[in-house]
Amino acid sequence: QERDGAAPTPTSVNYHFTRQCNYKCGFCFHTAKTSFVLPLEEAKRGLAMLKAAGMEKINFSGGEPFLQDRGEFVGKLVQFCKQDLKLPSVSIVSNGSLIREQWFKKYGDYLDILAISCDSFDEEVNVLIGRGQGKKSHVENLHKLRQWCRDYAVAFKINSVINRFNVEEDMNEQIKALNPVRWKVFQCLLIEGENSGEDALREAEKFLISDDDFERFLDRHENISCLVPESNQKMRDSYLILDEYMRFLNCTNGRKEPSKSILDVGVEAAIRFSGFDEKMFLKRGGKYVWSKADMKLDW
Repeated sequence: QERDGAAPTPTSVNYHFTRQCNYKCGFCFHTAKTSFVLPLEEAKRGLAMLKAAGMEKINFSGGEPFLQDRGEFVGKLVQFCKQDLKLPSVSIVSNGSLIREQWFKKYGDYLDILAISCDSFDEEVNVLIGRGQGKKSHVENLHKLRQWCRDYAVAFKINSVINRFNVEEDMNEQIKALNPVRWKVFQCLLIEGENSGEDALREAEKFLISDDDFERFLDRHENISCLVPESNQKMRDSYLILDEYMRFLNCTNGRKEPSKSILDVGVEAAIRFSGFDEKMFLKRGGKYVWSKADMKLDW
């Protein structure tokens, strides 16, 4: 569906440059359907095109962004976006399992926000969800990453997907102790072809919760000022998602329908097919203080 009128501005873009991951979260809605990753210079070309079209914030996601070249690929993109493109905000979403302190030493200056996905502070629940690897403690690692973010002046954020296995959990104490700048709380979402339907790599139905369940979880954590709730309704069309080929993914029909690549047709032609709801993006608080230079943080 092509949008009429002016094409929306790609103010904030989520670039899922890889679909490969070392975790197996049961509700994952961006699964390892391909192993393709653009060559670094092509990815940079696309990012420069997005900046020229009005991009202010880039978020690198996956899969797991630190899998590619042991974090060097995402490190080079982060440095390029901050140093060359001078973007106000550069962020990464990661499960945190592959990040080493050496990476912060090399690239921490160029990163505004590191978001770590953590759905539970109970290791058994993390294992049930599929967020884990062998004997490593996801929660212990979270605290280590929190300290590195302090040490290297990177804003720390937590993303949690609320689902059937963690909906009754009380996370107040742990979130307050970690003190992130933002705690994004998502309602588990079905995307056909990703975590639902015949050709899906995951079956998320057993993780789903009702809107009322989600509201109950939010009520339990209403005193946490950094909490940012994201219901299914808010989430579906209010994100600009670029896949590994730099195609915008349109989720308006409950599955991901790709545009042509911005590298082939340009940003404006591709974004018209994105289904992006700019009003909902602003309504859900998609634009916030996202440059670490503007945050009053106690480094």
